[in-house]
Parts: sequence; C-alpha cells; structure tokens
Amino acid sequence: MKFLIIVLLLTSPVFSQAPQKPCSDERATQFDFWVGEWELTWPGGQAGTPEGKIGKGRNHITKTLGGCTIEENFSTEDSSYIGRSWSVYNSQLEMWQQTWVDNSGAYLLFTGKYQADTMELRTALREQGDKKILSRMLFENITPNGFDWNWQRSTDGGENWTDLWNIRYSRKK
Repeated sequence: MKFLIIVLLLTSPVFSQAPQKPCSDERATQFDFWVGEWELTWPGGQAGTPEGKIGKGRNHITKTLGGCTIEENFSTEDSSYIGRSWSVYNSQLEMWQQTWVDNSGAYLLFTGKYQADTMELRTALREQGDKKILSRMLFENITPNGFDWNWQRSTDGGENWTDLWNIRYSRKK
C-alpha cells in the first residue's frame, strides 16, 4: 500500500511539475535590455548642466530579489544628484511598476508598458498650481549597446509632450 501511495504521488501532475518560478511571465524580461553598466551623456541646459557643457553620469542596473526586480543606481559624474529605482512587472495588472527616490527628496511612482520597441513609464496626473502635470520616461532606440532615455512633461493630459531631460545611454565596455 505504501508503495502505491508513493508511486501515485510521484506520478501525479501536481507533484511532478517543478514549481513555477517567481516572475516567470515572459513580459517580466522586457526591461532586461537595461541591465548592465552604463555611461550617460546629455546636452547642456538640461538637469542643471550649464549650456555648452555635456552632462555626464553613470547608471548601474541589476536584477535582484530572485530576478524579479530591476534595481537602478544612478549618479551624475560629480555625485551631486543620486537616485535609485526598483521596477517590477505586475502580471496581474499587466504592466510595469517603478518606485524612484533620490537625494533631492523626490519619491515618484510610475506605471507603464513595453510596446513597439519602447518602454514608457508614466506618473499619475498631479496638480501643480493651476496646471495638471503628467510626466513620463521613454526608453527608445534600444540596441544591445545603447538607447535613448527621455524625460517628458505634459500639461494637456498627454496630448503634447515637452522634453526636459534627454540622456544617451552607452554600455560601458
């Protein structure tokens, strides 16, 4: 009798299948292009960089927490601006969620999707004075060794967008 129970347990589909790994949804790998060591550049006049001078920074991106989380470690070249983010794919909502914090005291929440070779993450609509502000990040022109990251703002509900910070990511060799 014991032998029969053991055979049934070992051959039962419930017990013979390997447990599903966390974050096994194929879409949970959409942000993997970002993983690595990056050198960053942006035009003067953006992000506190004086006109005529190229802004520089670095970003170290890893997969953490069992491969379920994309962790960002951003810094300008002089470390005057430092930030961290954590991104996860939420398969129940079918979207990415990101939390950003930095040394200016900012705390931002984003949600978004990867579509048409572009990752787009947006903040919720917020009021600033008499304006309703929507912000977004676009990761586009993605290749194995680089991509463009654009921080944009809209004051008309997302009809039109204004560039605020345009960073070129180049994979560190």
